[in-house]
Amino acid sequence: MLNLKRPSTVKGPKSLRRAAVVLAAICVLPMVAVALAAVTGGSDTLVHLAETVLGRYITTTALLVVLVSIGTFMIGTGAAWLVTMTEFPARRILEIALVIPLAFPAYVLAYAYTHLLDHPGIVQSTLRDVTGWGPRDYDFPEIRSIGGAALMLILVLYPYVYLLARAAFLQQSATSFLAARSLGKTPWQAFLGVSIPMARPAIASGVLLAVMETIADFGTVAYFGVQTFATGIYTSWFSIGDRAGAAQLASGILMVALVLAVLERSSRGRAKYHDSSKRQEPMEPIQLRGWAKWGAMGLCIVPVMFGWVVPGVALMIMGFGSEQDLFSPRYVAFAVNSVTLASIAAVVTLVAAVILGYMQRLDDGLLSRLSTSIARLGYAVPGGVIAVGLMVPFASFDNALDAWMRATFDISTGLLITGSIWLLVAAYMIRFLAAALGAYEGGQVAVNANMDMASRALGKTALGTLRHVHFPILRPSLLTALLIVFVDVMKELPATLILRPFNFDTLAVQAYRLASDERLEGAAVPSLVIVAIGLLPVILICRQVGRR
Repeated sequence: MLNLKRPSTVKGPKSLRRAAVVLAAICVLPMVAVALAAVTGGSDTLVHLAETVLGRYITTTALLVVLVSIGTFMIGTGAAWLVTMTEFPARRILEIALVIPLAFPAYVLAYAYTHLLDHPGIVQSTLRDVTGWGPRDYDFPEIRSIGGAALMLILVLYPYVYLLARAAFLQQSATSFLAARSLGKTPWQAFLGVSIPMARPAIASGVLLAVMETIADFGTVAYFGVQTFATGIYTSWFSIGDRAGAAQLASGILMVALVLAVLERSSRGRAKYHDSSKRQEPMEPIQLRGWAKWGAMGLCIVPVMFGWVVPGVALMIMGFGSEQDLFSPRYVAFAVNSVTLASIAAVVTLVAAVILGYMQRLDDGLLSRLSTSIARLGYAVPGGVIAVGLMVPFASFDNALDAWMRATFDISTGLLITGSIWLLVAAYMIRFLAAALGAYEGGQVAVNANMDMASRALGKTALGTLRHVHFPILRPSLLTALLIVFVDVMKELPATLILRPFNFDTLAVQAYRLASDERLEGAAVPSLVIVAIGLLPVILICRQVGRR
């Protein structure tokens, strides 16, 4: 009789374990490097930062986090409850349309709304033409402000809360809600007193994800002139040349990001507060009547209009009016660079995710769990922090190697690692490995443990089982992981700005450069390409949403 062990207790190949450990070491390297550089940077730099900009960075970042938290919670949770628990005109269309802002980087919205709302923009120009006012005759909200940056981030990040809250509301039984209604509670009171508390862990996870993206954002706050930790790192590194200051700022934001990551993981571990009743009844949508149905539709239309319809139309008009030729050799080079980086990074990240995910399936011990947990930390660490954490040790290595080669062989090696795209690919892998792991592990649920045991009983090795059993079943999940990482790399800005090789620009860098030079119409062209590519994973998500 064959003595079959469950796959979770079968030790994986040694090569797989070594690869998992190496990947975990690569992921933790920038965090350790940033911490060491901050400690060895000396207290003079820290004192200077504390006396000059540190207080401003802390205050601005904290205010931005508070505003984005409130905004994403209100829009995401409210829209999720309306499309899930009520019935109103165009609900099914809006249910999907509410997800589309995920395709827009926040800095792209910043370019579009600045073109519309700034002093020379169409809104203020029309206002002056209609009223005959002069520039000093009226007050208009300043888009280039903390409030403007918070609004841009809210409009692109609320789908995180919306998707998780919607899923939590769909999983809730109608019994608790109906019990509250039978006790005389209005639908609004039952929503606040029953639905929200039961979905609180999911909502908290969505808000924390939005907060982490807010802390990591560079393009929006840099363009609006809002001084946060993210802009401080870039300014210290490039404008001032103070690497110790950049590392110390990076260490501060790293600690905050890691605390948020722990909070997010702990809240996600409690998927929802369970309904104590044994009856699980699907919630029948409430049929809204009169002004209520039109009000619900209007509330859901607002984030859709301002989240992607208005900026999308504005970008297209700007692009048509620009002098940028998307098919010129220069732009073709930008597109090729972007696609090359994104393709390589997507494949490398997917391979890393498969190694870590399959290793944990084979051997769910301390080593595999620790390796996977470390690999997941990258999603909470801003791209600028990862870039600084990789640049510091590898620049030192390149300089030391060059000095030794000059002294020994009178040969200059130059920058072997820091001057290549491979360090940039490593930064992308660290940053987005958690997303690929999530997609891969989500597909692994469909691979029953009995399939593994049957494959091993037929003489397949662990790697043979992965190739011939898992890959055919996981093909949709692997494709999803590739697309998600590909699009995230296309949008990533701070890591690309810091680590890109000389004269190796991407569409994101070109859009940022043109916008920094106030050439917004030109910035619209690469921005539209980035948004168009970003629609790919959003379409996949919309298909899932449409299935309810």
